[in-house]
Amino acid sequence: MTPSLSRDQVRAFDQHAIAALGIPSAVLMENAGRGAAEVLESLGIRGPVVICCGKGNNGGDGLAIARHLVKRGFDVCTLLFARPEELSGDAAIQWNIVQKVLLAAEIWADRVDEAKLAAIFARADWIVDALFGTGLTGPLRAPFDRIVAFANASPARVFAVDIPSGLDCDTGEPLGPTLCAEHTATFVAPKLGYGNPASLPYTGRVHVVDIGVMCQTD
Repeated sequence: MTPSLSRDQVRAFDQHAIAALGIPSAVLMENAGRGAAEVLESLGIRGPVVICCGKGNNGGDGLAIARHLVKRGFDVCTLLFARPEELSGDAAIQWNIVQKVLLAAEIWADRVDEAKLAAIFARADWIVDALFGTGLTGPLRAPFDRIVAFANASPARVFAVDIPSGLDCDTGEPLGPTLCAEHTATFVAPKLGYGNPASLPYTGRVHVVDIGVMCQTD
């Protein structure tokens, strides 16, 4: 049975894969993005997919998902809620790839046009939450609290990448405004907080995505 991972164990797993096994972190992100895209495709895509990306590795996963979905012929709208120069190392790699393959992406770094965002979400079949990952330890700040509120209010189905933004990885409790997903594609293993029944309204059905490294515990 696959064990659940705490926030610290997620970090330790990544470091083990990179340092001890020699798997580049960019490869792990690529595997994560491809696997999550496969899960989303299996759930049925009948219209536009809007992928909301933050500046960290969760956002990099979202950019990889966008590329794999476009490659499969789906209509994808990618929204980057950060300046490109703020992106972390592997997320920056994914952004550079997105630019080179001419994938349509909008930068929403300085101001969120709430009316436009609501209209984009209203047309979506799926909204993909790739804003924040397991490292989040405090409530979402503006404008991310509003982005989550609009996503929750939209008629679109919602798909979270690794963990719904706003949910605490270890406790499964909301830290404040939290995205309510219909499905969550989580990497390597369920997160510790998913054992808390209170997490279910936020995670929906959890799918564990293999990124090419076995999870082992003592």
